[in-house]
Amino acid sequence: MEQYWMPKRLDFRNLRLCLDNYAADFLYIRDCGGVREDGKYSCHGRVKVNESLEGKTLDFRKDKSGLHLLIDSNEVFHFPLQRYDKGFSLAYERIQPTEDGIGVMVCLSTGVYPYHHTLPEPRRSFLRNVLDDHLIEIFFKGRVHIKFHSWWQKPHWKYWTVKLPSG
Repeated sequence: MEQYWMPKRLDFRNLRLCLDNYAADFLYIRDCGGVREDGKYSCHGRVKVNESLEGKTLDFRKDKSGLHLLIDSNEVFHFPLQRYDKGFSLAYERIQPTEDGIGVMVCLSTGVYPYHHTLPEPRRSFLRNVLDDHLIEIFFKGRVHIKFHSWWQKPHWKYWTVKLPSG
């Protein structure tokens, strides 16, 4: 899956654009491993939220205490935003059709133009970040549209931003 990085300062604007204009269908949050309550180290993350959003509404509230994620107005997770190093990225799940009907996942490097005419349309889009040592992934049906924002490190690394769906 190719990933498109977004400027951190636009995170909550991009999150709002996604939730208000695209169909979120799954929320996944897990910790990134580390020292557990029993003092032992675990490199495996523990799943904190693994929730289908079919027929539900995902929303968020940001205040001085951090980022609150809500499903149908009920808080399901709180990020204090004490360790928050980079902006969201958006990844696309693309499947290239094959003769057997199964298809092959398209794995591209970073820097590929997301609307290249030879690429299959994304089946799903993933908005993801690591906040307070927790991976958050919000899955959306189809393509979340993005546009070029600015250069991160020219000539290979670009920043993108979410744009409204066309039509």
